[in-house]
Amino acid sequence: MAQWIRVFLLVACLFPILVECRTRHYKFNKSADTSYDEVVWRKVTRLCSSKPIVTVNGKFPGPTIYAREDDTVLIKVVNHVQYNVSIHWHGIRQLRTGWADGPAYITQCPIQTGQSYVYNFTITGQRGTLLWHAHILWLRATVHGALVVLPKLGVPYPFPTPHKEAVVVLAEWWKSDVEAVINEATKSGLAPNVSDAHTINGHPGPLSSCSSQGGYTLPVEPGKTYLLRIINAAMNEELFFKIAGHKLTVVEVDAAYTKPFSTDTVLIAPGQTTNVLLTAGLGAGKYLVAASPFMDAPIAVDNMTATATVHYSGTLSSTPITITHPPPQNATAVATNFTHSLRSLNSKKYPARVPLTIDHSLLFTIGLGINPCSTCVNGNKVVADINNVTFVMPTTALLQAHFFKMKGVFTDDFPGNPPNVYNYTGTQPANFQTTKGTRLYRVAYNSTVQLVLQDTGMIAPENHPIHLHGFNFFVIGRGLGNYNSKKDTKKFNLVDPVERNTVGVPAGGWTAIRFRADNPGVWFMHCHLEVHTSWGLKMAFVVDNGKGPSESLLPPPSDLPKC
Repeated sequence: MAQWIRVFLLVACLFPILVECRTRHYKFNKSADTSYDEVVWRKVTRLCSSKPIVTVNGKFPGPTIYAREDDTVLIKVVNHVQYNVSIHWHGIRQLRTGWADGPAYITQCPIQTGQSYVYNFTITGQRGTLLWHAHILWLRATVHGALVVLPKLGVPYPFPTPHKEAVVVLAEWWKSDVEAVINEATKSGLAPNVSDAHTINGHPGPLSSCSSQGGYTLPVEPGKTYLLRIINAAMNEELFFKIAGHKLTVVEVDAAYTKPFSTDTVLIAPGQTTNVLLTAGLGAGKYLVAASPFMDAPIAVDNMTATATVHYSGTLSSTPITITHPPPQNATAVATNFTHSLRSLNSKKYPARVPLTIDHSLLFTIGLGINPCSTCVNGNKVVADINNVTFVMPTTALLQAHFFKMKGVFTDDFPGNPPNVYNYTGTQPANFQTTKGTRLYRVAYNSTVQLVLQDTGMIAPENHPIHLHGFNFFVIGRGLGNYNSKKDTKKFNLVDPVERNTVGVPAGGWTAIRFRADNPGVWFMHCHLEVHTSWGLKMAFVVDNGKGPSESLLPPPSDLPKC
């Protein structure tokens, strides 16, 4: 079957200048088909107040991109805002095409105002729900959307075919300018203000403090089954998701099929996706959808619950909404039960290829710290680190430095184990200061990596959703307290562990993952809580080329942005 090549034009716009932009979509699998989407400069109103926001094609959330497994996708991004921009295709493996991965100053220099860049990649061996979002500053607060990869034509889902599908994007909303929020926090050295609301498909919902704006409604027909593609595009908060009176059947996470299981509550961290089947089996009525925060540590969060409605056909508009009560904010048992229920499908067609031998066994501690800051309010600033290294962003993209063998941009001496061994989840050292550097960890092509991510109690223990670019990995173990290499390895699941690209490390605990480094390039790994990424909880792996062109990074495209 001829491979499809899909081309999209994405235009980032800052509302408040009254200018129109146009978007063109090209599909080259058959006769040229051109359509036009109008982009307007306008203000967006939420919570009864308006502000200008950065968007793609004037939409919040941004447009959903559809493709099929093995498609080649070309997406031209044109920057019409005063900020530098880059877009990350979260969860796409980017095999040999790291230039299209998107994190600014990691795989590319950002797209400057008035400039453009074509992201060109092939979706190899992947199908399911992913997302795209800005990967510079805090722009992804409003610059994000769904990326739906359908199976190859004629290939069915490994679960009952749904009647219809719906994308459900969860996010956060600030009344104030988000860039001003993080800039003020950086200046003061303190934590940024939490958001003012959560949103479901861009709306806080009818039960928010501004009920006149309504919210998202999902129309359903009695007896039909629907596939909900749930995406957490929030900046800083894990979320519970539930629908009044209905069970949800989980069938996929992070574009990897799972063994189906039924639940009334989904836990989803920033950067994660979850596909669930919803059967409209109650006959009639309107039912509340709720997205609420999960935080089981003494950390400030936005405690507002976003709401939407499942509306059965034939239900009168005057029918009252059936309410659901979200789990308590600190419902650790609910979160743990959901996480422990996840297993890879591990079928003949979709096997779980867990590495059974290990070339690199790593232990990374993750947490917060305090470093001196002469211009900050208290003479100190909050930072974050991995193995006591607070990552310093370069001014030249790391992938370019690697490919062209530039000197002085980074070192490849990132520590594979903590430099100081202590009781990570117990009494903390008196010195909270971290080291700083642009340090990477180098591995050979096709080598296997076991990585234990250990939370620490520095300042406060906290759940960290860790995202690894360029790879899927298997979550082989998880526990509370300090990881014990002698005892905990005996409980590893090497048969059907869940496959992900973003995993939560429990507060005061650890998570173990394994992956095969079969993708040459430079691959970012960071906490997907944007506040922690801003503070330095990030690093990168360098994967060297293998043997021959098929195991080597492709040369950079001619339109790669310059710094």
